[in-house]
Order: sequence, then structure tokens, then C-alpha cells
Amino acid sequence: MAVQIDEIRATAQRVAASHNLELVDLEFQGGSKHRTLRVYIEKNAAERAKLAELAAAGTSELPKGVPVEMLSGVTHEDCAQFAQDFGTVLDVEDLIPGAEYTLEVSSPGVERKLFRPEDYTRFQGSLIKLQTFTPVNKNRQWQGRLTKFTDGVLTIDLSAVKQKGKAKKAVTEATVDIALANVEKANLVAET
Repeated sequence: MAVQIDEIRATAQRVAASHNLELVDLEFQGGSKHRTLRVYIEKNAAERAKLAELAAAGTSELPKGVPVEMLSGVTHEDCAQFAQDFGTVLDVEDLIPGAEYTLEVSSPGVERKLFRPEDYTRFQGSLIKLQTFTPVNKNRQWQGRLTKFTDGVLTIDLSAVKQKGKAKKAVTEATVDIALANVEKANLVAET
């Protein structure tokens, strides 16, 4: 009765691709009758490019002040259609043993988590917050603007935000370089 998370992830990617979407993340939490499968999706690269073109032409109803690249482009209808199709496949293929679970589908949001190297490349120029496995300059918590990502190393401009706590004391340079392999968790920070 074990949940095969890799098989569920592959199925989610397949269903997402059929809707011109990409799987961003998938979480399975809970036990017995209170299990939840959360799926985060966004438009695929081609659809996001179309969205950027519409925004550049001024013909799109996008939120003001949010960089187009940070938007996933996902609508409620996208989530509903994906949830219906994906839920059907999960049930038919019995990928989640037992009848009771909740399927939640949404966009990753503007403060989305960053996982893959492609995420760091895509979101260069954005504010990020991250935590490292081991300290860098005696600090594990960092926040700043991701200015560069090359050869598995993030360069963060610390002057982009006011540093707090230990980071304030640890900042002796304007930037910090952090190896991607040392990043425990990271996410975007919404700019106001």
C-alpha cells in the first residue's frame, strides 16, 4: 500500500504536458484518512513566451508591478481541467492506494520555491531568500537579488535588501557566492 511518488510525479508530468503545462512541484502529506496530494503547475515555456508577448504589447490583463517571468500564467480553469484529468488517471491506475485523499492543484505563486538549476537561471534578477546546509561566512540564512547563476554557483547581491540578524553581521562584501549543492531551500521574494 505504499505510495509510489516517482510514478505519481511522472504521471503528473505526462498529464500536465497534454495541457501545455509543466509540473513545478508535488507534495504528498498526511496519513490514513487525511492524506493530501498538492500539485503545483505552470504554463510551459512556449505558453509563458506567448504571455510575455501579450504583456509587452499591452493587450494582457496581467497584475501590475509583477515581472512577467514570475507569473505562472495558470488560470483556475487550467487547474480544474488538470485536476479532473490527473485525478481520473490516479484513480484508474490506483497510484494512491486507498480511496481517501485530497487532490489540490495550484500555481506555485509569486514566492515560489526554487528547485532545479533551470529555476535559478530563469529567475536571475529576482529577489530570493535561501537557507544553506552549511554556513557561508558564518551564516545559513541569506536574502538578496540573484544576480548570476553559472557553473552551479549562485551570486547574490546583498545590498538589494536590508540584512537582518546574523546576516547583518556576516555581510562584509556586497555579494555572496553560494554553491547550489549547499542550498537546502530557496524561494522567490515578492517585490513591492
